[in-house]
Amino acid sequence: MEAYFFDVLNFLVRSVHVIAGIAWIGASFYFVMLDNSLRPSKKAADSQNGVFGELWAVHGGGFYHSQKYMLGPKNEPLAQNLHWSKWEAYSTWISGFFLMAIVYWYGADIYLVDSSLMEMSQTAAIAISVSFLIGGYIIYDVLCKSALAKNDLVLGIVIFILVSGAAYALTHMFSGRGAFITFGAMLGTIMAANVYFIIIPGQKKMVEDLRAGKEVDPAPGLAGKQRSVHNTYFTLPVLFTMISNHYAMTYSHEYNWLILVGISMAGALIRIFFVSRHSEGKPLTVVLIPAFLILAAVFWVMAPKPQVVMPIDPAVPRVEFSQVASVIEQRCHSCHAAQPTHPGFAAAPKGYMYDTPEQILAQATQIHQQTIVLRAMPIGNLTQITEEERSLIAKWYQELQQPE
Repeated sequence: MEAYFFDVLNFLVRSVHVIAGIAWIGASFYFVMLDNSLRPSKKAADSQNGVFGELWAVHGGGFYHSQKYMLGPKNEPLAQNLHWSKWEAYSTWISGFFLMAIVYWYGADIYLVDSSLMEMSQTAAIAISVSFLIGGYIIYDVLCKSALAKNDLVLGIVIFILVSGAAYALTHMFSGRGAFITFGAMLGTIMAANVYFIIIPGQKKMVEDLRAGKEVDPAPGLAGKQRSVHNTYFTLPVLFTMISNHYAMTYSHEYNWLILVGISMAGALIRIFFVSRHSEGKPLTVVLIPAFLILAAVFWVMAPKPQVVMPIDPAVPRVEFSQVASVIEQRCHSCHAAQPTHPGFAAAPKGYMYDTPEQILAQATQIHQQTIVLRAMPIGNLTQITEEERSLIAKWYQELQQPE
């Protein structure tokens, strides 16, 4: 019943997280597009009133006219009904934090700890995971407030190096899927903290000065703009980590940290291209070349090595199905069953059940893929499958491909 309760809680929190995330990303992408699509107003009165740029758009059967005031309107009071884009970010992070807690921290022995990489308690694993979320933002914030912030390119390179270092460290401490999701949560925390600590307070200060009739300091707006740009480049890498647990070929690979870094870099480059499409001049189509080359390299590296099919020696007995069934019963069945017995599972992962010989034979390819090719299962090797048992499954599968 406990596992069922957490599955229901998982569903509800995940739903909130996805909905809030869509709202946040949608708003973020829209305002990045709007900001880069602004063109000077052709009306002299607009310029005198402080209009920095404007955009005409058509959508949903109507026409829209957006104008941006860098430091607020000069000849008219600021409207009272200002729209603030902040709750989308807060709701996404809060729901994401709870989702981490009920999936990856509550089930740390399953999703975080990998004893083959590093022996640690569940408490230590949770503490390290949380420290990456908090420490990641602290280090990032210090960098953005340092002299490096004066040069966006240099700052970006330093952030990339440190983020790559975090990917390496996480994948050498945690299980692949735990490392990937912690990496994404770290970037997501940076994004939400940018909104909470920098962007919104800066905007509030500018609004206060404007309504008080004071000269508006542009510094908070410039700092918020820089953080907003960083957020848009973090978005696609974060989205990848959110879905990465569906693709064992990424997180279970020997060089999973390079795959994580590569896909994140490609995502940032693709985002750079889309941002540039809305700016004046030609879009930076050239950045798509390294992005696609990186993805091609990643897919090539992840491709499973061809399995050498050894001819069957008639003198060597074939693997009996009962032998394989015994291994699956001992190492896989506690999770992959109609009624899982392993704590934390209310239903068989992905619906794969190995209760009957027919089910095992029907999923033979999937069993081989996960246990032999990707070595992603058993998850975190919780059931301590041995190399001899993996070899047995591999030999059995090869024999299935070569009927007598």
